[in-house]
Amino acid sequence: MKTGAQHDNALAGYRRIVVKIGSALLVDEKTGKLRADWLAALAKDIADLKAEGRDIVIVSSGAIALGRRLLDLSGKSLPLDQSQAAASAGQIALSQAWASHLGQHGITTGQILLTPNITEERRYFLNARTTIKTLLGLGAVPIINENDSVATFEIRYGDNDRLSARVATMIEADLLVLLSDIDGLYTAPPARNPDARHIPHVAAITPEIEAMAGGAASHLSRGGMTTKIGAGQIATQAGTAMIVALGTAPNPLRSLTEGARHTFFAPAEGTRAARKRWIMGTLDLSGRITIDDGAVRALKAGRSLLPIGVVRLEGAFTRGDTVAVCDQLGHEVARGLAGLDRDAADLVIGKNSETIKDLLGAGTRTELVHRDNLVLLTQ
Repeated sequence: MKTGAQHDNALAGYRRIVVKIGSALLVDEKTGKLRADWLAALAKDIADLKAEGRDIVIVSSGAIALGRRLLDLSGKSLPLDQSQAAASAGQIALSQAWASHLGQHGITTGQILLTPNITEERRYFLNARTTIKTLLGLGAVPIINENDSVATFEIRYGDNDRLSARVATMIEADLLVLLSDIDGLYTAPPARNPDARHIPHVAAITPEIEAMAGGAASHLSRGGMTTKIGAGQIATQAGTAMIVALGTAPNPLRSLTEGARHTFFAPAEGTRAARKRWIMGTLDLSGRITIDDGAVRALKAGRSLLPIGVVRLEGAFTRGDTVAVCDQLGHEVARGLAGLDRDAADLVIGKNSETIKDLLGAGTRTELVHRDNLVLLTQ
């Protein structure tokens, strides 16, 4: 994986790449029709990357834009019920378009529709990740979109830039490519400021970088550079590099391999540390585990939390839920993902590993919270 400044081949060294395609790239704004020639060229780019052994995941907008025309819905802003209807009709056309164009290169596609709870709730997160990774393992290209036909304004991502960043971190992608109507980040929106300078490399997303972003350029798109910076914060903090590049011309991915101008956002840290940050910062607590002093010392020594050191359990947690781990004075000393459902945990607290295997079966893992899924709050 490359982490330095921009190279001639911007995609060199990346094995798993998530590519986000906006509505304004896929759908002609004037006619509402699919830009079939552009999609055919992009499909060739994807086929070439897959032939090199890369995993490619597509996060594709366009369902609402295509559905508007199919249902003859006019107006730049649709009410929620019409947006959902347009998404329902357009999603079929969108998935057929991807399947047809990639199918010409012998590539099978799989459609996955996501809503925010799927990437924020651990059990759904694990299921979605397994589906995507299984498709990749079978040589398919997952085509992912927000499930706009059922999502309300209150529970949606609101833009596919941030959705693509969530997907990239979910599957531990090396690189996220946001194809846009602009070739990267500028010191100011270039359409409004002719003196704006292109920024080829962003080492870290600072308040100064955030201040450079502008708004959406088209009614077909929900985002703009602001949402791309938001996506960058999600992706880079999770150890995924990000590129913002011009996508309007044919063969945009091939152009990146040939040195096309873009902005590279460097990953901030390794994925292991980022996973623990995600555990700390994005999940609600489902339970509380109180442990004895010996277990506290074991955690501080880098060990997993075993049931033998558990004094008390609270909450109706299930395997994969986030739980607080507290000492007997009530101080939270760690936070992690439960390795057992509450019912199973009740059976084994205070018991050693051999007894746990007798109670739950020989194949059962004996950690209540594995050290890889545990974040210490005190040292």
